[in-house]
Amino acid sequence: MEEKRRKYAYTRSLCMLLYSAVYRELPGKILRIEHSISRGQYCRILNSDESVFRVDHELVERLRGRMRELVSRDLPFEEHTCSREEAIEIFRRDGLLQKVSLLETIAMEEVAYYTLDGIHDGYVGRLLDRTSEVAVFDLRPYKEGMLLLGPDPDNPSKVVLPIRQAKMYNAFRRSLEFNRVTKVDCVGRLNEAVEKCETPMLINVAEAMHAKALSRISDDIMRRHRKGGASLVMLAGPSSSGKTTTCKRLAVQLMTNMITPRMISLDDYFVDRHQTPRDETGDYDYESLYALDLERFNADLNALLAGKEINLPTYSFELGRRVEKPRPLRLDKDDVLIIEGIHGLNPELTAGIPAGQVYKLYVSALTSLRLDNHNWISTSDNRLLRRMVRDSRYRGTSPEQTLERWPSVRRGEEKWIFPFQENADAVFNSSLIFELGVMKDYLQPLLLGVSEDSPCYEEARWLADFLGYFLSIPDTQVPSNSLLREFLGGSSFRY
Repeated sequence: MEEKRRKYAYTRSLCMLLYSAVYRELPGKILRIEHSISRGQYCRILNSDESVFRVDHELVERLRGRMRELVSRDLPFEEHTCSREEAIEIFRRDGLLQKVSLLETIAMEEVAYYTLDGIHDGYVGRLLDRTSEVAVFDLRPYKEGMLLLGPDPDNPSKVVLPIRQAKMYNAFRRSLEFNRVTKVDCVGRLNEAVEKCETPMLINVAEAMHAKALSRISDDIMRRHRKGGASLVMLAGPSSSGKTTTCKRLAVQLMTNMITPRMISLDDYFVDRHQTPRDETGDYDYESLYALDLERFNADLNALLAGKEINLPTYSFELGRRVEKPRPLRLDKDDVLIIEGIHGLNPELTAGIPAGQVYKLYVSALTSLRLDNHNWISTSDNRLLRRMVRDSRYRGTSPEQTLERWPSVRRGEEKWIFPFQENADAVFNSSLIFELGVMKDYLQPLLLGVSEDSPCYEEARWLADFLGYFLSIPDTQVPSNSLLREFLGGSSFRY
């Protein structure tokens, strides 16, 4: 937990360095920190009318130089508190209008903010003490803007090297365009929609976007299938990305294309428990690729593609081993097999299958809503909150247990899922612009109930405070086929 808090504080401090540089070098321009991508933070500079300001290498060098000057001066990040009204006046005077919009929609007696070299800004969470503590960074031109890079987690004295994530960037870009069209690009605007009773329409549009995206993916699968390919759809994604509901909704869309979907889970191909690999702590590593019987899996898929009938295995988590019972499966001419599991994009999983027969779909909650121009919402935190709701409601798991397990889940994702994202034929963004407003009333009581003696107390309190920025949205407004119902309950799908 301490390592995560320091990492977040470091990133926030870097963002204030960048904002200070933009404020001095480009008076009147707006810095917008959009989201995480390519191991850094994607940032754009906007004009006062929010059109994109052109960024070139010379400008990036000037901003980087200004940031390094601030580091060399060893200036303090000075923390202050004031009333909400005073903070609104400070931020309005400095042109930080998204912060003003946010504060005007919530009840908060005191507001914390920081100053650096005479410049004011506010962040959700603490910054480091001095600029000299954030000496490891880089700023590079990227797409329409810049990529802000911090230390390499494996070698903190070096700047992390960016990776290619073109497909992820395009998925984020589509979401940002959706936010622009709906005029809900930050939490203040979402709260205003709640106050004006406009959320039913917003929810309907967001759900329609999900349906449209899945329809396009279904059409792509249909085209390939009719040409003799795409008989297998490998659907993968990190924890709490909504893979199961995506699988079911994709199946519905495939049926509208006159394709019969067949669905199986990779979980049934687990090896017996005593054969399962161990992680670095000695626990069974069910997230390892080698926890699966790859030989049996590839043999079954090849048999299905050859028109043969197989008997699907069944894994019993209670017994810790595979049990055989009648589960016959054969693929007919118009059938497509959808296989859900975290390893779906890993080429080693389907090494024995002709590449043209496999369609790879990546699912993740790529959150594009921001608290304000300088505070984005972490996709990892969004998924953590989803999982916490589901765990508490349906798995008898406390918030502390979910928080304690989360670092291990994240390590598994970094090793077995994220390196293969760009292998996807399509990316489905499962985030919903309204979801945190809906989950707030489920989660805040749970998080505030975490004992001060718990090692998870500080993170639970931070998440509870973070949710305090959202106005509540009644879950009765969420349709029964929504992906969010996978976590809330009340879905029209069976799980």
